Amino acid sequence: MPGSYYLALTGMRARLAALDRLASDIANVSTAGYKAERATTEQTDRPDFGAAMIAAIDVSESASRVDFRPGAIAPTGRDLDVAIDGPGFFAVDTPAGERFTRDGRFVRRNDGVLTTVEGYPVLGKSGPITVGNGAIKIDADGTLRNGAAIAGRLKLVEFDDTTALSRANTYLFKADGATPDAATHSEVRAGALEQSNVSVVDRIAELTGVSRSFESMQRALTTLSNDIDGRAITELGRRG
Repeated sequence: MPGSYYLALTGMRARLAALDRLASDIANVSTAGYKAERATTEQTDRPDFGAAMIAAIDVSESASRVDFRPGAIAPTGRDLDVAIDGPGFFAVDTPAGERFTRDGRFVRRNDGVLTTVEGYPVLGKSGPITVGNGAIKIDADGTLRNGAAIAGRLKLVEFDDTTALSRANTYLFKADGATPDAATHSEVRAGALEQSNVSVVDRIAELTGVSRSFESMQRALTTLSNDIDGRAITELGRRG
């Protein structure tokens, strides 16, 4: 297959991956604490091709980057909704180990354990937090109060380099070997949630650009396969 075919095909594949990420961002525009993801591409050489091949370079999907810029904080009035003002993360306990999130839509389980909307226990300074019945008040430092009693204190962490974080799922991030530090530049805002940082206008504009680029490559591939190859077959047939 000529190198030009590979160029078009790999370019289309990379843009399909970009379309998937854009679709995920747009679908989660209303998800509390959601962070947009940026797709990137890279040059991929094909060493198996001989040096005489001029077009032996493909475009492939590269590692994506999560945009950790904060979203707007919106009041909800619910006592178990918590937003982080600053670069910190909540720590939660999952079967795969400790994970981190900006989604503060917490739930009181039947046994009193504070969990995320997915059911993972929210970690405090001394492990999962258990709260009693009745109203909950959460201080700026993450201390939870059940009436006059202190139920625990939210474990807030920060990372020197957020590029070490990767997405575990829509809501959670894993540290990939990075060590979290106790938060020193973050406070919590009770009765509020951080909104998604996805800009619908930007995402739609990028979606349009990627879609048009994909269509252009598709047309180029069609031209190569139908017009150029068809003409070559016709000409060779005449000469035979």
